[in-house]
Amino acid sequence: MLIPGPDTRVVELRVHGVQGTTPESLVDAVAAVDVAGDGLGRVVRPADRLRRPAPGPVLQAGGRPVSRVVEGYVWGRMTSGGLAKATWALLFPFALANVAHWMLPPTPAGSVPARLLGTCLRALLRLAALLLTVLLVAQLGVISLDLVAAQCLAPGSGCPWGRTWAGGAPWVRALVGTAPIALVLLVLHRMSSVDWRIGRTGPPAAADPSSGLPGALVAADPDTPALRVLHLVAGLGTGVAVALGGPAGPLPAPGWHGRAIAVCWAAGIALVAVAALGAVLLDDPTGAAPHRGGRWLRAALGREPRRVLHTGAWLLLLAATALLVRLPAWHQGADLPPRLPGADLSVQLVAALAALVCLLIGLLLVPAALLARRAWSAQPRGLRPWAGGWMAAPVVAVAAMLGGGFGAGLALALRGVLGFGRLPRGYSYIVLLWGVAGVLALAAGLAVAATTGMLRWSSLRRREEWAREAALLHAGRPRDVKRAARAWWWARWQRRHSHQAVLGLAVVLVTGAVPAVFLRLKEVDPPEWSRPVSTFGVVVLALLALALLRAVHLAARRPDKARQVGVLADLAAFWPREAHPVVPPCYALKVVPELVARVREHLADPGTRVVLAGHSQGSLLTAVAAARLLEELPPEQAERLGLVTAGSQLQWAYSRAFPAVVPHSSLASLSGRLGGRWRALCRGTDALGGAVTTWDRQVFDEALLGVGFRADGTTGALPPARRGPTGALVLGGDHWLPDPQRGPFPGRRWAPGVNRHADYASDPEWDRAVAMAAGLDTGEPVSPRLSTVRSTGLPTGLPTGLPTARSAGLPTGLPTGLPTARQAPLAEPEPEPEPK
Repeated sequence: MLIPGPDTRVVELRVHGVQGTTPESLVDAVAAVDVAGDGLGRVVRPADRLRRPAPGPVLQAGGRPVSRVVEGYVWGRMTSGGLAKATWALLFPFALANVAHWMLPPTPAGSVPARLLGTCLRALLRLAALLLTVLLVAQLGVISLDLVAAQCLAPGSGCPWGRTWAGGAPWVRALVGTAPIALVLLVLHRMSSVDWRIGRTGPPAAADPSSGLPGALVAADPDTPALRVLHLVAGLGTGVAVALGGPAGPLPAPGWHGRAIAVCWAAGIALVAVAALGAVLLDDPTGAAPHRGGRWLRAALGREPRRVLHTGAWLLLLAATALLVRLPAWHQGADLPPRLPGADLSVQLVAALAALVCLLIGLLLVPAALLARRAWSAQPRGLRPWAGGWMAAPVVAVAAMLGGGFGAGLALALRGVLGFGRLPRGYSYIVLLWGVAGVLALAAGLAVAATTGMLRWSSLRRREEWAREAALLHAGRPRDVKRAARAWWWARWQRRHSHQAVLGLAVVLVTGAVPAVFLRLKEVDPPEWSRPVSTFGVVVLALLALALLRAVHLAARRPDKARQVGVLADLAAFWPREAHPVVPPCYALKVVPELVARVREHLADPGTRVVLAGHSQGSLLTAVAAARLLEELPPEQAERLGLVTAGSQLQWAYSRAFPAVVPHSSLASLSGRLGGRWRALCRGTDALGGAVTTWDRQVFDEALLGVGFRADGTTGALPPARRGPTGALVLGGDHWLPDPQRGPFPGRRWAPGVNRHADYASDPEWDRAVAMAAGLDTGEPVSPRLSTVRSTGLPTGLPTGLPTARSAGLPTGLPTGLPTARQAPLAEPEPEPEPK
């Protein structure tokens, strides 16, 4: 333990989790002011009544008061607020495809087959992402070119909406058909160009992939600008090809008009092929090896060549629009509206290619995961990657299915609004797919609900291990034990089975695709007996489209009511653009360097110790920032750095879902480098957070035992958990908090009830964890039977809330007029009577 001196102060830099938070809630104050930042990444402190930065509450460390400054880094504006950010929900399939890239298993060093498999998998994921963009444009062509322009606006079609459009003029129909495609692609390109600028100056944060620390691979891909142009070119080429005939060939027309259509159609197909080839060959995830595959293509896709390709693709779409205006079929009225011949085949072909690529990804992931298995084979089963490292396959499959489902749902909804028109034949198979998937999902949901209820009833009766942990944590408080036990069970069930929901969704969708694919290959229309299933599929797709639009509306107008959308957006936006460029900009590439710069600024004062404190998603950001700092800082500054995580998913989710980016071994390395200055606050009632530094816990002889990271950097059995002065059980680096809290305590904010994932800073153990992370408290065990409260009535380890001269900004050595109180241990509450 480092003994605090008169000039010692602790800077507690807090980082919030997903869905944002207010600055006041983050720093636990009634008012807060900005002290640094650029408006997107804000550094805030508590404020006094004159809106001036105020000191934080005094921190008790080893029986001595230590000055504390509480700061908060607010990054919520990067992912929430406004219609522009809400529209990211429309691109959720793209984000899933991008996340799947980061879920690939690690590549063992020195293994040539594993390296080749990794290269192939990354290439296939980029190709699958490109096909999602192409599928979006093809489905948009079905809506705008076929359903609206070719059918509804045809002269004499009888469509009630078509009578208001200049009598079905050819130029109106051509513009209505191609303008939505151009507008959507323009918006996608502009959104993919959005990036966050780092507002702090100073040396860049290190990102050495070989460091073995968390998030070492989280870096911007230098190929993203080229990939962005390739997606735009593929979309424009698809729009041209669909408009001029589709995969079967160009539209027939006499004379030079027919030759021009053929040339334009061939150019569109060539653009799609070049984009697909470029997406497959570009492979430089970190920019650390510019000589890797695709060097010649990277040179060919420089700034000027990209501009030429970009401009040429737009001109080609304009030429296709002009050729549609002169198309003879669009000048002729008919009793039956004409159909765009290329729309149906385009959607079916792109969907088939996407399914084939997803199948190849699933097949290649099997040997890749087996080769990577030696990296986690020695770990307990609860710490190994989900699905044995195969999790990327179902995620990209769900992305493809959702992409097709969103487009089909919008087309069905628009046809219902128009009350007119026929959709391509392939949509009948999509409807059947989602109908079968909906029936299976409904049946599976009922089965899971029944099974879960039986398991919960059985486990509560048998008092399993988790129930004994809850009883030990709430010893002497039977009412709290009863309330906590229910929440512990639900939280534990969600943590153990959340990934199985993704697997189940993938299985349901793939199973629903089997009969649809079989009938399509046999060229057989869905039979009459399947009509109820198809009708249910229409309902499912319509609900899917309406739910998506409603979520976007809520996220734009009432962000507080769209928590699910915000959570998904925040989780997806953490990962840099790699497989798909049209995803939200990665906030980690801005947050982490700015946290690093802020910490370095504080550590320049030799009397300052900095504790990074992250809640939920903020724990991942602070862990990555701490890892970068340990790579950069000299030893005399690194030993003044600490880390506190609360409600963290680092162990139960991130290390298992992203085994190449946040492997369990990287958490062990980070813990060893910090030397006991990593404290994790956990609640058994928290379904989103869990233990970070310990596992295989069990209760034996009224003591909590377990395995975890030791302060000396090794891993193994830990001493029995110590009970802290506020009732928490400290096992290794994990502080298990009683929930409901003990108390209320004099001078402390009180958070009654079961708090689960919220309000960790209100627990009195928070301050003790900060002191231990700062290296100022050893966390020595206290007597099992805690002593009584002294006359001050203040518990040990709790802050008095009174600032010292240093924290108040007064000269040291001068009295502030605010005396501190000698704090005493918390009185053990009288045992509650058993409820009758």
